Amino acid sequence: MNDHDMNDLTPSAHAPAWTRSAHWRWWGALAGLATGLFDAVFLTQLGVSFAINGHDATLLVGAYFGLTFALLGYLVGLLAASRRRDHRAAIVIQSQLEMLNATRARLAQSEKLAALGQLAAAIAHEVRNPLGVIRSAAQGLAESVVAPESADGRDSAIGTDDEGRRACSFIIAEVDRLNNVITSLLAFARPLHVRPRAVGVSELLDRALLLAGEELAAKRIRVERDDQSGMPAVQADPDLLSQVLLGLLANASEAVSPGGEVALRARTTEGTIAIDVTDSGPGVPADLREQIFEPFFTTRTRGTGLGLAIARQIVAAHGGRIEVGERDGGGARFTISLPIARDAALAA
Repeated sequence: MNDHDMNDLTPSAHAPAWTRSAHWRWWGALAGLATGLFDAVFLTQLGVSFAINGHDATLLVGAYFGLTFALLGYLVGLLAASRRRDHRAAIVIQSQLEMLNATRARLAQSEKLAALGQLAAAIAHEVRNPLGVIRSAAQGLAESVVAPESADGRDSAIGTDDEGRRACSFIIAEVDRLNNVITSLLAFARPLHVRPRAVGVSELLDRALLLAGEELAAKRIRVERDDQSGMPAVQADPDLLSQVLLGLLANASEAVSPGGEVALRARTTEGTIAIDVTDSGPGVPADLREQIFEPFFTTRTRGTGLGLAIARQIVAAHGGRIEVGERDGGGARFTISLPIARDAALAA
């Protein structure tokens, strides 16, 4: 045990607690003394006389009452102080247990992510190379299928095979999908490297809408944007947060029908910046709103179930949170809450 630990065990290290305990005890003793003396005087006023062997013992009885009640008050104060200390200790213990459980959960999650990272790396190494070969072969086959004539000028045997062309396109699409799954696995398992800086909210919205603009326009989706000028900046990695917003906009684009509506809004609330991504789609059922952020949970037949899990991971790394609710008038509303930058720089 070092000197610092030894010093922590001395009474002086806990002087405030001892002082508070003494206050309870001595205030209890003082209250008991006053009560005892009051009782003695009250009995005397009622005409009760105290005598021992014919001698007046009023003062002696008053002193006895006072000391007895003072001792009782001291003990009551000691008990109250002890219970108060026990209550504070129970709160501290409960808080430490919660912190310990949270640390254990984070450690278990880290171990799972480490194992998942090793698995994803092995998959990427062992599977991506064969997938690349398959894709190249399918692409070469597709090119030969669409060629009207072979090298010797004769019609290709498979040149008019529509099923062959469709099969090649299907193979290429599935290989790309598997590559996306592997990429998502690697992204989820890889430790995040956040490079925060004070960034304006408008910059984040600009980047997200620029990246998602083509997909939204292809479905003729109306995009509404609402962010106040002069909003405080957030302390964030713009690349990572743009990735989160882009993913939410992509999900919204898939959820709404052509001609639907997607809105991107930013507001200041309770010391944080809240960014809402809403859509006019069917929304998220209430019983699924917690599950959709879990890894590998998806309601889509071709989804990986990692997009929102990665989004929550990124937002949490920024000290924020992401929640899902219902849009006014129906549809989904995803809200990202981020702490305001320490320098509170204003972004136009």
